[in-house]
Amino acid sequence: MSLTSIILTLGYKLVVLIVAILVGTFFLAKYRSAPPQPKLLSPGEFNLVTFAQNTPNARDLILDPQGTVLVSQPSAGKVVSLADPANPVTVIDGLNSPHGLVFRQSQLYIAESNRVSIFDYDADTKKATNPKPVIDLPGSGGHFTRTILFTPDDKLLISVGSSCNICNESDWRRAKILIANPDGSDLREFATGLRNSVFMTFHPVTRELWATDMGRDWLGDDLPPDEINIVLESKNYGWPYCYGKQVTDPFNNNQLDCATTQSSYIDIPAHSAPLGLAFIPANSAWPQDYWGNLLVAYHGSWNRSIPTGYKIVRYKLDPAGKYEGEEDFLTDVGRPVDILINPDGSAYISDDQNGSIYKLTYERG
Repeated sequence: MSLTSIILTLGYKLVVLIVAILVGTFFLAKYRSAPPQPKLLSPGEFNLVTFAQNTPNARDLILDPQGTVLVSQPSAGKVVSLADPANPVTVIDGLNSPHGLVFRQSQLYIAESNRVSIFDYDADTKKATNPKPVIDLPGSGGHFTRTILFTPDDKLLISVGSSCNICNESDWRRAKILIANPDGSDLREFATGLRNSVFMTFHPVTRELWATDMGRDWLGDDLPPDEINIVLESKNYGWPYCYGKQVTDPFNNNQLDCATTQSSYIDIPAHSAPLGLAFIPANSAWPQDYWGNLLVAYHGSWNRSIPTGYKIVRYKLDPAGKYEGEEDFLTDVGRPVDILINPDGSAYISDDQNGSIYKLTYERG
């Protein structure tokens, strides 16, 4: 074979190789960009559909007085209504990373990164107007989301995460759940030592406050555990000096006796990033063995060598909340955030990675 023929042959093969690489890269990227289809792992006649898919960075979910779903979108600085899931209506925009939402009568409370404000809400037009800031919050540093919830005796709870991975905070409001009157007055500590308890809810029987909490980073793949806590007033849950079942963190340096802190209730695999949690109502459309159980959204890890999370987990509890076991309920959910269970038993799940909200229903056989 002549030198010219060899060059031409090698050149042809090189072109074919380059084309193959480019085509393969295109299809691989296309495959990877397609969001996975959430997969139900529990038996029964459950049905999961995509309720809305044009809600980027979908986070906190709530029902308005007419039963319409509202969702916060912190990255867009707005809250939207999903009366028509295909065409979200902006309730209010121009906000500073809005996250937590709660209604008190006809007024809408919105927790932005740096404050809590009360809005007049028109359930017919789905518009929030006349903001009245009532609580100032620290808006700088990490963990910018703020979540709010009213207690059974009409006090306002506000969750404020730490400013850092591990540190001694200079702002007294950080790494705590705060409590105030509905008008924002008498703001004070409710519970401390909570690094980032983004979501919280009340147990339907005991009326105790349950909250998820994210442990610190950079102690390896398996430490410290993330947590589900039963949050009691005036208790210290350990951060930054202790974690889990009163375990001493290397940061402690004899600054706190962990035996004096409140232990976690349930430990979760490290870096799972637990967020939304919801109790399944009794006498609902769910199977009876699910009544009183807890669903928890694992947002998923970002710095673990083997990723973990990205799913909804079912915690089996007795009627008083005693732990009896757990199992995966829904996997491949992108990055699930909040779980909202309606009075009729249907549930909404937000996914801030895919900008989707899923609806879960159960039909009795």
